[in-house]
Amino acid sequence: MSSTVETATEIRPFHLEIPEEQIDDLRRRIAATRWPSKELVADRSQGVQLATLQSLARYWATDYDWRKGEAKLNALPQFTTEIDGVEIHFIHVKSPHENALPLIMTHGWPGSVMELLEAVGPLTDPTAHGGTAEDAFDLVLPSLPGYGFSGEPEELGWNVGRIAQTWAELMRRLGYTRYVAQGGDVGAAVTDAMGRQAHEGLLGIHMNLLVTVLSGAPLPEEAEEERAARDAINTFRESGYGYFLEQATRPQTIGYALLDSPVALAAWMLDHDTDAYYKISSAFVDGKPSGNLTRDHILDNITLYWLTGTGASAARSYWENGQAAAAAQATGQAPPPVSLPVGFTTFPGEIWRTPRSWVEAGYPNVTYFNEAERGGHFAAWEEPELFSAEVRAAFRSLR
Repeated sequence: MSSTVETATEIRPFHLEIPEEQIDDLRRRIAATRWPSKELVADRSQGVQLATLQSLARYWATDYDWRKGEAKLNALPQFTTEIDGVEIHFIHVKSPHENALPLIMTHGWPGSVMELLEAVGPLTDPTAHGGTAEDAFDLVLPSLPGYGFSGEPEELGWNVGRIAQTWAELMRRLGYTRYVAQGGDVGAAVTDAMGRQAHEGLLGIHMNLLVTVLSGAPLPEEAEEERAARDAINTFRESGYGYFLEQATRPQTIGYALLDSPVALAAWMLDHDTDAYYKISSAFVDGKPSGNLTRDHILDNITLYWLTGTGASAARSYWENGQAAAAAQATGQAPPPVSLPVGFTTFPGEIWRTPRSWVEAGYPNVTYFNEAERGGHFAAWEEPELFSAEVRAAFRSLR
């Protein structure tokens, strides 16, 4: 796939090998942590609990093996290519089945491609996971700019709209003339932007977070499930919005801690949503993982951020998106509608359970909607088999 003459559009194989001294430095920094006193409440209302983070740090410094996570990445075909001045890292797994549908799937924050790895098998080889060959995908998993092994943008303007254009170029560069897109969290915003841009070849999109809610557009709130969703969003904005506000307004400030202290990085990444926090806490404190949210998988993701030094650059993506949203709002113009087929799955542990009426209010062509029985904000990570079945179902009509 690589050309013999190096050009800006060349696709280059990528292999990861972190020097051992970086692992040793990580362990030294964990051991040197200055701990605060214990929180004065019995829950997470003051932030990440001391017992949770000390349990995580002990395991991280003594029992966790990064080389296993590194091997999982290196077992998959990885590549980099420069698009719009930024080096983009991506995993590209072709299905063993003929006529597989190309799918580009985008992670979020505080995730990475690590959170999607367990879905690779079910999506590319469904016959080995209870599905049929007709449901197979060729899978492209890019790392967002400034996250993981993708390059850090050196200029302003890298919001989700620009990333959506970059993903369209990546699929074109890979030779795909028809494909679908999926995303959750920040990845849902990228996927939404792809749907609005409607680049040639994009057949439809699927998301598991309703980003149109964040625009402030009026939504129906008459049914019980609609009122429950609004209450959950209000609770999030009142008590769970700290990371969002800091990254959207002062990413550089928090970035110093994220690059200097691995324990500060871990705390910042754990302090996301209540459902995920307690599941992760249980994995470390009680030894009871929820689905695939095991201690090793959680630390694979955190360690990736640490070793790549991308805590600050990932945080800046929220600032970029906030600036773009403010500029768009100032114009008074509504974003272009999504006319492509839209699939949506709401998971019970998500920050809010999205009613179908809210999805239809934001997208005129909802071709698939389902309320999953398990899973939360990190659905692909926590419940990869169930998540993959949802993706297969959402795009089945587009094949």
